[in-house]
Order: sequence, then structure tokens, then C-alpha cells
Amino acid sequence: MTKDKHIIILRFSSLGDVAILIPLLRCIIDKYKNLKITIVTLGQYNALFNEFKDINIVNVEKDSKHKGFPGIYKLFNELRKLKPTAIADLHSVLRTNILEVFFRFIFIKYKRINKGRKEKAKLCRKKNKVFSPLTPTIYRYKEVFRKLGFEVNLENHIYPLKPNFPFKIEFINKKYQKKLIGVAPFSAHKGKTYPLDLMQKVIAFLQREYIVILFGGGKKETQQIKIWERAYKNVKFFSDKISFNDELNLIANLDLMISMDSANGHIASNYNIDVVTIWGMTHPFIGFSPWNQPEKNNIILDLEKFPLIPTSTYGKIIPNGYSDAMRTITPQQIIEKVLEVMNVDQISS
Repeated sequence: MTKDKHIIILRFSSLGDVAILIPLLRCIIDKYKNLKITIVTLGQYNALFNEFKDINIVNVEKDSKHKGFPGIYKLFNELRKLKPTAIADLHSVLRTNILEVFFRFIFIKYKRINKGRKEKAKLCRKKNKVFSPLTPTIYRYKEVFRKLGFEVNLENHIYPLKPNFPFKIEFINKKYQKKLIGVAPFSAHKGKTYPLDLMQKVIAFLQREYIVILFGGGKKETQQIKIWERAYKNVKFFSDKISFNDELNLIANLDLMISMDSANGHIASNYNIDVVTIWGMTHPFIGFSPWNQPEKNNIILDLEKFPLIPTSTYGKIIPNGYSDAMRTITPQQIIEKVLEVMNVDQISS
């Protein structure tokens, strides 16, 4: 591969979908050492790529200079000046579809992701549901690169060395000498969020023997998290005090992450951290499971009781009679799964 090869990767959002790219990007960079790479994404996600020293990042400003058709054309001109030889569209939305027209007009090779929308619709529909596992998102990304001539084997993936523990909170390791369990109790949709009163029981139990570090953002989430932090000695929250880069480094130093079907699980898995995922209205078959995590780490609703699962790709739809479905997953189930994954037989009460 010669140095004149330059691939531009388009993936604007969301955080989880951008994070899914990381293991694949490691494999591509390792195999094609002279390949020039530019990532086009939102500025708040830049820290995800800090481990890659030689990639270029272009930030999309979709609410300002890249807004609307004129803004998309401006983005096209910015990217064209970088002289790409290929475009990998891992997003496939209206903005990138318009960009595709522009790039094809100047004869730049362009391949987009097949999101499998029809397959997902069949998996999520109420009647005649086709309940079978779909291609994981990371392999859909991989296929885009294959079509562009960049074939990689994810089995050759090598995790990087863990980053240093964030300096501002390094005292946790030194003072407590306990294992660290991350808990990301929130998700983008109610249908994917484990009831907070039950999650509190999980946190209350685990913090007896471990340091529980909570992850979340937004005013309401932070208010709830701070209540738990004040209530329990070994519960900590840093997301409102540290940078996103430090938060990533903190996740990389956990012993385990408990996550909904959300970005935190993907981020933790990228650092080879065990992830216990709690699934609500969604299901691993859709293809968004944290990469390289065993199936046994999933906690899923009883499909005999709730046969409409998954109800939608992103868990937005809560059918009648399903509003309390996640309450059928008990705190004890989650605690036992955590201890199983951490190879702990029991905790003294």
C-alpha cells in the first residue's frame, strides 16, 4: 500500500456507533501502515481516536457551517481538498447520501454501509417476526472497507496498552485497593433503561466490596447519580469533573462495566473490559452487542413472556403490557451475573 492512498471515513454519530469503529480501525492501521486516514465525525467524539497518532480528524458542524444543502456542499469542498482516493460511508444518512453524489461526480470511489434495514424490520415486527441473529455492526463496517480494497481479519486484533489512570482520580487505586466496577445506568430511551429503584439495589450491594463508579450525563441523570454517590460510601461519580478523554482512560482501567444497550458498553469492550449488558426492548440479535464479549454476559428479558422483543432497533417502542418488563430482571440476577463474570463465588453479607 503506497502513501498516496487516502481513505476518508464518514461516521458522524451516535457515540456508540462511532465507538464500534475503533477495533476495526486498529486492524486497518496495523495492516495498511502507509494508508492515510481521515475521520469525519462530531467534535465531541474526538477523544475516541486519541490512541491513533497519525489519523486526521475533520469535525462536522451540522448546526452551523455544515447545515443544510449549502453546508453539505461546503463540507464536500473541505474534504475534496484533502485529495482522498476512497470514501467509506459508515453512516448512510441523507447528508452522506448527498456527499456520495458529489464525490461520484468527481470519480472518487465511494462505498456505503448496508444497515440491513429490511432485516431489522423483520426482526422487530409484531407479526411473522423473523427471529435470527443479524450481522453485527462492526462487520457491516468491515464489509465497506473490503469493497474499497482494504481487507482485514478482526481475529488479528490486538488491544493497545491500557492508558494511565487519570491523574485527578488516581487516589482511588491507591487509597481503596479495591476492584472497580463501572455502572452506566442510563440509556437514550426508557425502553432500554433498567428501573432506577432496582439499579439502586444492585449498586448498594456491589459497593460493599467494590468501588462502584457511575457514568452518565445530563441534568436529570447527574441529579440521580449524585443522590447515590451521597448515599453510599464506595460509590463515586466523576463525569462532571473530568474531560471525556479522562473518562475514557478511567473506563479502560475498570475491572467490569455494567451497561444498558448503550455506548458505555462499546467503549469498555474496546479496552478489553468485561461488560455485562442489560437488554430491555432491544436484543443482541440486532447486531449492537459490545464487540468480543461472550453471549453469557448478556441479561435478556424472558422471550416467552415478552415475545415482541426486540420491539425496535433502538428500543423506542414499548408495546402495551411491556412498560414493566424490565422489572422481571431482578437485582439478584444482575449481581449474580457480575460475580460470575468476575469469577467470584460469593460476597460476605
